[in-house]
Amino acid sequence: MKNTNVSVVKAKREFSELLGRVAVGKETFTITRHGKPMAVLAPTRPAEGLQGLKGWLENDDPFFRDIQHIIGERKKHKARRIRLARSPSP
Repeated sequence: MKNTNVSVVKAKREFSELLGRVAVGKETFTITRHGKPMAVLAPTRPAEGLQGLKGWLENDDPFFRDIQHIIGERKKHKARRIRLARSPSP
């Protein structure tokens, strides 16, 4: 299990993400203030019990490949100009 140092500021800003990474047993985080360790964010139970956790995608999940394809196709799209009908002048 990987342990990463994280500043208090970053931990506050990204708490949900850090908590998710801890919950699936991938990492623990040492929260630091001015470079000094203050606390550790770690799972409450071994990761083996969390293998069936739903809603978390691995980095190699096909979703990421598919979404990159969609983004690439959108970049090819050319916007077209819409002409608005003009009202007759009084």
